[in-house]
Amino acid sequence: MNDAAPPFWRPDIHADRRHALLARGRIKSALRRWFEARDFVEVEAAILQRSPGNETHLHGFATVLIDDAGASHPYYLHTSPEFAAKKLLTAGERRIFDFARVFRNRERTALHHPEFTMLEWYRAGEDYETLMIDSAALLAEAAHAAGATSLQWRGVVADPFTGPERLTLHDAFARHAGIDLLATIGPDGATDRSALAKAAIAAGIRLVADDSWSDIFSRILSERIEPHLGQGRATILCEYPISEAALARPKPGDGRVAERFELYACGVELANAFGELTDPAEQRRRFEADMDEKARIYGERYPIDEDFLAALAGMPQASGIALGFDRLVMLCTGARRIEDVLWTPVAEPGRTQA
Repeated sequence: MNDAAPPFWRPDIHADRRHALLARGRIKSALRRWFEARDFVEVEAAILQRSPGNETHLHGFATVLIDDAGASHPYYLHTSPEFAAKKLLTAGERRIFDFARVFRNRERTALHHPEFTMLEWYRAGEDYETLMIDSAALLAEAAHAAGATSLQWRGVVADPFTGPERLTLHDAFARHAGIDLLATIGPDGATDRSALAKAAIAAGIRLVADDSWSDIFSRILSERIEPHLGQGRATILCEYPISEAALARPKPGDGRVAERFELYACGVELANAFGELTDPAEQRRRFEADMDEKARIYGERYPIDEDFLAALAGMPQASGIALGFDRLVMLCTGARRIEDVLWTPVAEPGRTQA
């Protein structure tokens, strides 16, 4: 029995999806106008890169570039335009944005797709808190363009025209899990696995023996924190532990946490923002640590983009943010799953659509 979703090209299926697809176009046009009105330059990052990124749980699509001499070179489809965008900041650009098609392997759920659109923007010489203001404005712009009075997903509603709640990770863990997160992090950012494990078990979180501090943190976040975020209005979840912010700089005055925030609406993560790290030696150390962890968990590691580290040494202080454009369209249109707002979803392997 074939349980695959009906193909998107069936006229009746397309008719059901078309209103959301047309709204997608209106939202993109409205956001593009918003950026252009504020002197942002639209850029287009190359999709083929030497490294897909160096975060532990990020999985890229590998390919091979054959040069004119017939030699083969490993390349990847980018998981984000981030490395390329930061090179443009080093080159002299000040405000840039990119509606980038990006690719991530091992990801296909109602909120994930192997190929999707990431809206990234960067502000050289501007604080990452400015991105919080940007995020709130873009929620309102997108909803207005879609003709939506609220954001919705799985019965949860958020008002896109009301300013987001701002909540630190420390306060979120205390409020929703009864855990003192910062008590498990040293002044230098070093994490105490046993302390967090003890607190998690006391809070009723199930663990396994080889869970790292990061694994436990992520489980608490997904099970106890995220379902409460972005209800009624959006939430800006900020001041992530430094160990959970691979490309962000430390918060001045507190080495335990980083200048990182995530934007949530209706319990859905929409965006991830950094006050950008510009220290190439520290960035290399973090990349290598993450690749060691990736090798331990998945048995593979990705190359480090040496060109990126070289450019980072000359990059100005900046802030940057990546927003899942398809998810934003979903919430503005009330779509049930990400495929409902993609013009041509990627076919699922091994399934005949008929």
